[in-house]
Amino acid sequence: MTEPRSFRALFRRERKPGDLLFAALFLAFALFLLARLPDQTQWMKRTGFAAQPAFWPGVAIFGMVGFGALHLLSSALSPRMPGRWREALFWARSAEYALWFMAYVFAAPLLGYLPATVLFCLLLAFRAGYRGAGIGWAAASGFGIVLLFKTFLQVKAPAGALYEHLPEAARAFMLTWF
Repeated sequence: MTEPRSFRALFRRERKPGDLLFAALFLAFALFLLARLPDQTQWMKRTGFAAQPAFWPGVAIFGMVGFGALHLLSSALSPRMPGRWREALFWARSAEYALWFMAYVFAAPLLGYLPATVLFCLLLAFRAGYRGAGIGWAAASGFGIVLLFKTFLQVKAPAGALYEHLPEAARAFMLTWF
């Protein structure tokens, strides 16, 4: 690690294209948390100031608001950088995988753990650009994940409404092992 040459070099700030947008979103989130603070915490009678249930969350959120405001101010006063919206689009594209996960969470109780896991492994492999053997490996890994979690680790997972339509013997087997 190299030593900074000066005090100013220690606090030099290199902006990125999405810095202003990030600062605005962060401050908006901190203000939202600040608005929710009275509903989420309370001040107790006959309790020390630092022992109050609302004290440390309040310190954290007031810190977020203060430092978020300073960050926004410094970003707004800095020279403008091109590429802000390209950076925002990159962030939005990253959120796609959170949406895939949420779809999986909602599909598992309907389809069952095994069909939902294999289906989403296949869909995500296809989305990532895999074809042919890659799709087969995705299905095999989905099946292996279910086998590992349900059989060896004995994790309780949703049975799935789809299992209700199976014949009794197959239904009992699927409920027990998959």
